[in-house]
Order: sequence, then structure tokens, then C-alpha cells
Amino acid sequence: MKIVLIGYMGSGKSTVGRKLAERSSFKFVDLDDYIETAEGISIPTIFSEKGEIYFRKKEHQYLQEVLQKEESFVLATGGGTPCYGNNMAAILKATQMSYYLKLSLPALVQRLEGEKAARPLIKNIPTEELPEFIGKHLFERSYFYNQAHHVISCDGKGNSEIVSEIAKLSV
Repeated sequence: MKIVLIGYMGSGKSTVGRKLAERSSFKFVDLDDYIETAEGISIPTIFSEKGEIYFRKKEHQYLQEVLQKEESFVLATGGGTPCYGNNMAAILKATQMSYYLKLSLPALVQRLEGEKAARPLIKNIPTEELPEFIGKHLFERSYFYNQAHHVISCDGKGNSEIVSEIAKLSV
């Protein structure tokens, strides 16, 4: 079984993915970590030294590599992964178990305000401009995110509750 989690940065894909993989006794794969290991450098360094186009090509390549594995796994994608190339089509072709972890704009802003330094995409965005920036991104990306087989509304839910909800749908 292949379970793929998509959603905006800060939506909990990695945290929920780890817990879900543990509960299911599946391997957990964080696509960003996979890319960093394969490339031997961090994603911010890839962006600054080689550019976003290079990163998106490599992201597509490594996504395909992971999706072709025969083993059962839980995959947490990057926030932009489904929105580039044919990545969302590849996800939908590889599994019937894709989940969009959906959070409202206020919930995402609240989560991401304290994580700005660790998030290259938003680290230089003034806090007062964060809602507009995230809102614009959500609008642009929602077309891709909403193609997931299941949309999990995560507002007001703890990670364990989200994991249970996905586990029930994945049986």
C-alpha cells in the first residue's frame, strides 16, 4: 500500500506521516529528506546554488523513484510537489490513497509564523504580509491539492485524530 500526503507547508504532512507509518508498520519517506540525501545538499542550498528549475526537475525524478517502489510506505511530499510537472498525475496513477491535509488560512498562518526562519519560502516575508502570501499560494495550489483522493480537514484536530481518520480510510 502506498499512502501519499499532500498539502501546504506547515499542514503536518511529515508529522502525521511519521505517526501513520509507525501505526501501520510501513516505511516513512519524507520527499524533501529523500532529495537532500540523494543530492548530498540541503534544499535551500539547491535553490540558491542551482535554482528552482533544477530543484523541480530533481523533485519530479525522485518522486517517480519513490512511487515506483514495491514496498508499502507513507510519503510526505513537499508543499509544492503536486503543483509542478506531472507530479499530481503521477501520484494519482501510483495509488488510490492520496490525502490532502487541508488547513484554513488562519491555522496555517498561526503555525507558520513561528517557523519562518526554517522555511526558505517565507523567511523573508514580513509577518503582516504572511496571510496574503499564504492565501495567494493556497488559491494557486488548491486546484492540485483538491485532486487528492481524500481531503482531510485538519482544523482543530490533533495529529492522532488525523492519523486515525486516514487509517480508517486506508483499510
